[in-house]
Amino acid sequence: MTASVVVARGLRKSYGDLTVLDGVDLDVGKGEVLALLGPNGAGKTTTVRILSTLLKPDGGTAHVAGVDVVRQPAQVRAAISLTGQFAAVDDLLTGTENLHLMARLAHLGRAEVRTRSAELLELFDLTDAGKRVVKTYSGGMRRRLDLAVGLLSRPQVVFLDEPTTGLDPRSRNDLWDVIRSVVASGTTVLLTTQYLEEADQLADRVAVIDHGRVIADGTARELKRAVGSAHVELRLKDGTEERIVTDGSVPDVRRILADVERRGIDVEHWEVRSPTLDDVFLTLTGRSTEPVLVASRES
Repeated sequence: MTASVVVARGLRKSYGDLTVLDGVDLDVGKGEVLALLGPNGAGKTTTVRILSTLLKPDGGTAHVAGVDVVRQPAQVRAAISLTGQFAAVDDLLTGTENLHLMARLAHLGRAEVRTRSAELLELFDLTDAGKRVVKTYSGGMRRRLDLAVGLLSRPQVVFLDEPTTGLDPRSRNDLWDVIRSVVASGTTVLLTTQYLEEADQLADRVAVIDHGRVIADGTARELKRAVGSAHVELRLKDGTEERIVTDGSVPDVRRILADVERRGIDVEHWEVRSPTLDDVFLTLTGRSTEPVLVASRES
């Protein structure tokens, strides 16, 4: 992995008797997308708040862009942007006015304000909408504008805290495309999400967090392989089910089905199934992934 731009070691945070983080370790390389996946209350947002200097840890250390988040918070803030679950833009201003205002607050020069704002409106497919007041925007458009605002100063690291929560599937997919464009420019992204498909689609690596601890870290493919192999699921006419391991190839599946037929087994339904991130979460935590959502569903 390339040199880490985000490093956390042993992060701890408690509120009274409630332990929210219990020794979180994270590494995110330059230009990498790390998805922090877990149910509500697992510690995802608390981790992001610490890394973005909004909250001090009770223990452990964290560095972002080579800077200590506790000792030098101002320098960290100059190198990052944070987009949360709810768009933080002014409803009474146009999209362009929002960008111009925030660009001036970020001390961009007058010419760069116009140039950078136009670039971002085009990147986020908001050029025409930039002339309209934000209160007329859809939820997806507001979220894209919010992310555009966060990119005005070309941050090294972008924290996205459940950025697609509440969006319909189409808006979610549109935002995924935008995030891919951001990453293509070399920006490092730490994404927290409840959506299994979101982590699968966007992340170079996935870290699963539960009860304040990172319990697994790897590529989605590595995590899936760790919990099992592809298999053919058979539902028999007598109501029973069988699973037969396969390499997933068409010839191997045909071989399995031919063998089942040769044995005279009456099959009502069959399908080839590979491990999913849902399986990963269930295997690692030993409990239902009900709080973790499938991205194709409505929120």
